[in-house]
Amino acid sequence: MQTVRAAIIGTGFMGEAHAEALRRVPGVEIVAVASHRLERAEALAAKYGGARAYADWREVLALDEVDVVHDCTPNDLHYDVNRAALEAGKHVVSEKPLTVGVAEAEDLVRRAEAAGVVHAVNFNYRFYPLVQHARALVAAGEVGDVHLVHGHYVQDWLLHETDYNWRVEAGAGGLSRAFADIGSHWCDLVQFVTGRRITGVCADLFTVHEMRRKPTEAAETFQSGAGETEEVPVATEDGANVLLRFEGGARGVVTVSQVSAGRKNHEWFEIDGGRCALAWNQERPNELWIGHRDRPNE
Repeated sequence: MQTVRAAIIGTGFMGEAHAEALRRVPGVEIVAVASHRLERAEALAAKYGGARAYADWREVLALDEVDVVHDCTPNDLHYDVNRAALEAGKHVVSEKPLTVGVAEAEDLVRRAEAAGVVHAVNFNYRFYPLVQHARALVAAGEVGDVHLVHGHYVQDWLLHETDYNWRVEAGAGGLSRAFADIGSHWCDLVQFVTGRRITGVCADLFTVHEMRRKPTEAAETFQSGAGETEEVPVATEDGANVLLRFEGGARGVVTVSQVSAGRKNHEWFEIDGGRCALAWNQERPNELWIGHRDRPNE
């Protein structure tokens, strides 16, 4: 089997998550890591196999030995990094959102298709075994005609006004924060399981902390900052309640929040059909609830 040689650009929370996943896949070798903070790239490279470290991601794209680029940079860099990787003839696995604007995302899709390379956005929750099983049940008609899809994705890592991360800033993360960050995962998941695309939305976005305390030294994802802070305004949402319409007439509703105490990564959906219902919770990923009207639930 030919070895797939991967490069990771970006060494924050997701960069390390990609490195940890890649090292578990047979036939994959991490050959390069890039970060604007060279010491971070060196540390990640040393931890996962001794890859070469770079301070400039453009140098990585010039390497002949790199087959695929994993773009784990902040959202506002995705278009530039992904476009350059495609122009260099590399396969691309991008973190979501693909870009912070629709026109830029459409441009990348056109470029990727023209380049004939593998291109993907990392909606990895599709690949839990019981998510795959739920999709198979719907596709086989076991659930019946789907009429309602509901659920939530809630976390607490931005509950306090002193919690801060680059995702809070519209300039770096995009105009939407909570929904773009985790709501996008929920929407992708239920569309994948039901086989029906979302065709309409009606959203109520809310911001609990219109001012936050930004630390002088940037905090890592899921970690509060320390030391000196300054008060800064926040233009992105802490949560959202969204009504949905799906292809085929099904209706839906989802709550998304990054300010729900005690919830670390609680993504839950229920799909209600004419024969039965299915429910799955990411914090208990090896269980699938099947609800019945006329016999015991499973």
